Amino acid sequence: MSRRGLLAVCLLLLASCKRPPPANADAGTDAGTVTTAVEADAGALAESSVDAGPLASVKRPDDAVAEVHPLAVCDARGGAPLDAARDYYDSGHYEEALSCSAQAAAQDPDLAAAHAERGAALAALNREPEAQLAYARALAIDPGDADALLGAAHLYAVQLPSTRERDELGVLYAERGLSQPSTPPELVPSLALVAAMAFNDLGQADQALDRAAIVLAREPGNAEAKYEKALALFELCRFREAKAAFVSLLKDKDRAAHAHQHLGLLLEREGQWAKADEHFQKARALEPEDFPPPPLPSADEFKAQVKRALADLPADMRQDLEGVPVATEEIPSEDDLLANQPPLSPTILGLFRGPSLQEPCDGSETPCRSVALYRRNLARAVRTPEELREQIRVTLLHEIGHLRGEDDEELAARGLE
Repeated sequence: MSRRGLLAVCLLLLASCKRPPPANADAGTDAGTVTTAVEADAGALAESSVDAGPLASVKRPDDAVAEVHPLAVCDARGGAPLDAARDYYDSGHYEEALSCSAQAAAQDPDLAAAHAERGAALAALNREPEAQLAYARALAIDPGDADALLGAAHLYAVQLPSTRERDELGVLYAERGLSQPSTPPELVPSLALVAAMAFNDLGQADQALDRAAIVLAREPGNAEAKYEKALALFELCRFREAKAAFVSLLKDKDRAAHAHQHLGLLLEREGQWAKADEHFQKARALEPEDFPPPPLPSADEFKAQVKRALADLPADMRQDLEGVPVATEEIPSEDDLLANQPPLSPTILGLFRGPSLQEPCDGSETPCRSVALYRRNLARAVRTPEELREQIRVTLLHEIGHLRGEDDEELAARGLE
């Protein structure tokens, strides 16, 4: 570890990078676990940079000539290029930081710190594919480089659009950094914060809560960690604690919209529909792009849409559903959420209850097997009536997958997360 400035800059980036709205981000159904994080350093290299061999110099007729934009010569001001790159980065001069870190990497190709610095500059310049390669190279040289781990974790879990694979990579890198005794103490809060964000996005709220606690033990006023803690409490169905946590964020202008949205969700659970709607409207007024009006059909129209979706299923799926009632409900009950440990997310779109078709019924439930689709959660997960109809179909396919014995990881692998 050689640079300390990444801590402050990372925290700035954490506040400024756009993540998907947490209240709408859970487009899965009763997924409560996450697949094992995958190692993708080599994959990133393979996807982004392929050695085409001797044919690389052959120009096809339809190829356009790419304009070359060389970096400026590094002005190291009499010092070492890597030190200059760090100074430039810390002062917000990312082009200069890139020039000097590139020179440092050229002078010593096996210096992980130089490639990590290149990754940081490229990420700050929104050149994400190049940043992925730079971090992959740094970590191939030194898997324990703390700067590279933090930078890669932030890139995958915060800066890039959220996907399961990226969040898993973010967790992998952040957790590796947290587990190493050699990680500088001042980087621990940033690593723990990125891990908390990724764990929340992956539906592992218990882990997110632990990581947020690490941050808050060292930085009690960290607003981002307070938000991740509140979100984790909500996802863990610790509703009273979550409510108090979100109320405390209402005066935080950067997080007020999400606090209002979650307070609306919590008040819905208390049956206070009018008060819930007031909070939803405030969230929408503050962040109209994050919280657009949901295409909420009437209860009768929602039932009709579900009925049409069932009729459109393949014959084998309709046969499997014989004797399995498919109900429409407003939001999941607390009993259903707490039937699993850890609890299911309050924002699940659907739920399969009972054993799979391969398992016998034990008589504890009547009917033995059933499916529920949640009108309000489904409407909040989409933006248009067309998207709602499609999400109803996908949610049914997910629940039929559970009926047939598939777990959440298998369903996610098939695109039915």
